[in-house]
Amino acid sequence: MDYISKSGYNSVRGLITYSISNSHYQKASNQVKELYFLGIGGTAMGSVAGALAALGRQVTGSDSGVYPPMSDFLASRGIQYFNGYSEENIRQSKPDLIIVGNAISRGNPELELALEEKIDLISLPEFVGHELIKKNTSIVVSGTHGKTTTTSILAWLLDFAKLESGFLIGGIHANFGLGCRPSGRENGVFVTEGDEYDSAFFDKRSKFLHYRPDIAVINNIEFDHADIFASLADIELSFARFVNLIPRNGALLYASNSLRAEKLSKKCFAKTESFGLEAHANWQAVEIDYRSDVTEFSILKNQTLLGKLRSPLFGEHNVRNVLAATAAAMHAGVRFEQIQAGLLAFQSPKRRLEILLQNDRATLIDDFAHHPTAIRETLKAVGQRFPGRRIVACFEPRSNTTTRNFFQKELSECFEHADVVIFGPVNRPERYALEERLDTAAIVKSLEAEGKIAYAIAVPPPENYVKDILAFLKNVFQTGDVIVVLSNGGFGGLHTQLKAFFS
Repeated sequence: MDYISKSGYNSVRGLITYSISNSHYQKASNQVKELYFLGIGGTAMGSVAGALAALGRQVTGSDSGVYPPMSDFLASRGIQYFNGYSEENIRQSKPDLIIVGNAISRGNPELELALEEKIDLISLPEFVGHELIKKNTSIVVSGTHGKTTTTSILAWLLDFAKLESGFLIGGIHANFGLGCRPSGRENGVFVTEGDEYDSAFFDKRSKFLHYRPDIAVINNIEFDHADIFASLADIELSFARFVNLIPRNGALLYASNSLRAEKLSKKCFAKTESFGLEAHANWQAVEIDYRSDVTEFSILKNQTLLGKLRSPLFGEHNVRNVLAATAAAMHAGVRFEQIQAGLLAFQSPKRRLEILLQNDRATLIDDFAHHPTAIRETLKAVGQRFPGRRIVACFEPRSNTTTRNFFQKELSECFEHADVVIFGPVNRPERYALEERLDTAAIVKSLEAEGKIAYAIAVPPPENYVKDILAFLKNVFQTGDVIVVLSNGGFGGLHTQLKAFFS
């Protein structure tokens, strides 16, 4: 079988790399009977597995501890998988092709057997590029922040306009109940959330490089993912390669408030347009009215009024996300009138300013923000949605970037819109020396000097640190507070306990 061939050994990184021959891919793909997703419990992995099963492909896989919502999603699609990793899983399923999740590393028993037995391997992004995007018009949404929301809005607008588009989103889309769907047309449209993170243990290219964009969106470019990028310059290089893939008959849409994105646009061979609130933006939002139920604003295209939009999302950053999705949708052939109608029916993704509880005592909001800029914009949006009310921010330093002191200064400054700030424990602090680790105690002192109420869980944390957070919150809480949980993880079950506490 020639559809995946070993292309060599990288002596610098010590990684085995694989590549696909485009000319043989389709023929060989038709010969693949059994697809095996190694790490099937990941949101993107499980979503793609579901999409392939819907196409009639034989799909299975494995993971260690699959929990809702992905366990429920896989069950609803009739996909059986192994709970836990074992060489016997591979021997039993005898896969023709293994799709390797980027959380899988050397030492995994199934991966080790696959390497020994020379079973064909492919990263998920490369697989998506060949199996789902194919010859469709590819719209890729990228950026340090706003990818999931923008991609979700765009996928819905395309569907609302009856384009039968396919999509891949880093979460379960509330309108569709799934995170991935094949295009309904042979040469249709496919929209992808384009992450700059690496593709697999053997493929250190950014995921979005596999998606061959015809229409590319760049929301912003900032430093993140300290585990794979040594500097902001490395991230900019990856985005530059992404821009360089856009064909000359394509389009680049970039945020008008991102100087780094604007700089990259100068080297693009395709048409370029900016979007934002700034006066120089090609797609500009004006007359913004942050109401309690919807956000209303007008859109100018090159200073010509297109009309008003009413969005169920709140906050300035979501105005920018809607602008990006609107521009991309209209480039794909959606009429502005369809966008006006479709936007009101859009349901926000989970964990993106998601209101978990709202009563006379408090409002509880969950958000995925874990970067200083995202935290600031999220809290600013909450203030716009709930003017005059105190904001209590609970932040979990969990990502590979925020657990180190890269953002020590920025994390001292990004809570300007909060009245009370609570820091959960630094995730896995033992990985770093004291001088490299984020110092939440120092940030607390800085915030207290500004007159804010602040608290941080000690390092190492007590076994039931959530109980300590609840005890502190009980002492400082005031009726009407808006409590915002900011984390890209589970935060020790804080969401559930807060919901029970305020119910």
